[in-house]
Amino acid sequence: MRLGLALGYWGRGPDPRHLQLVREAEDLGYHSVWTAESWGSDAFTPLTWIAAHTRRIALGTAVAQMAARSPAATAMHALTLDHLSGGRLLLGLGLSGPQVVEGWYGRPFPDRPLMATREYVDIVRQVLRRTAPVTLDGRYHRLPYDGPGSTGLGRSLRSITHPLRPDLPVLLGAEGPRNIAQTVHIADGWLPLYWSPARTHLYAESLAAAPEGFLVAPLVRAALCADVTEGLRPVKAMLAFYVGGMGHARRNFHADLLARWGYGEVAARIGELFASGRREEAVAAVPDTLADEISLVGPRKRIAERLTAWRSGPVTDLLITAPDPPTLQALAELNA
Repeated sequence: MRLGLALGYWGRGPDPRHLQLVREAEDLGYHSVWTAESWGSDAFTPLTWIAAHTRRIALGTAVAQMAARSPAATAMHALTLDHLSGGRLLLGLGLSGPQVVEGWYGRPFPDRPLMATREYVDIVRQVLRRTAPVTLDGRYHRLPYDGPGSTGLGRSLRSITHPLRPDLPVLLGAEGPRNIAQTVHIADGWLPLYWSPARTHLYAESLAAAPEGFLVAPLVRAALCADVTEGLRPVKAMLAFYVGGMGHARRNFHADLLARWGYGEVAARIGELFASGRREEAVAAVPDTLADEISLVGPRKRIAERLTAWRSGPVTDLLITAPDPPTLQALAELNA
């Protein structure tokens, strides 16, 4: 199991510690570093900066939002950064949800999200393969475009730039069962937002169909600390934000996932509290047991014992959200 450093997206501004953390991770033998985007900082620009200040660590987006760019534009970002970094990019994509797609990007959320994802990945693959001009007669993406308002002058094009790696890895963020099953068939890897070693049976059927070399790369909050309860607080805050603030009461993929895990009533309560502005109560409503099973928190011995379960399952890459070098070092030593 390889280790990755997950930096996420910025809050109010760039974190001055990030570049040093990446350099620490690279020196410790971490395989990859990952950035994200929501409705603020983008995923690709920080990776370009990191690429210029590192030598070998792989560069991943976890995730770049599909609604933010056309698939051809995303492929352009990918092939450009892959060239500049000497072939280090891992392209992680995600559909996001209606709140972000419609509220931030001003686009309709697809009524058939699996089809929208397939079409998007298809175009990205065509651009990167560069075997022929890119064409797709899709429901959500048409190249060349011939729909309402078209001049009729569009033509199929092939990338001017030759991609460094036509087989550049594409990974997908997916939470629903059908989405995960599709990911196994159309992508090179899966980026679970939440992962519990105690629930690997939920994905056994889908992952059984995965091709050789398929990546399973979940995010995990890690913290080397004496007080487990205090160490779990950032995990609970993250869960409260995603369940309560990253969706709507009528459609929230994160809440749906927790419901499948048996936390349906808890998720509904978190959503109610968050929506009413009672955010501290929403955080407190997240059970410690839930936060604990998706994280690696506590003294070194406790983390070592719990890491065994993560290593024994299908996880190929563990993407660690850790704010300090001692935690990164401890994980590197324990995973050696």
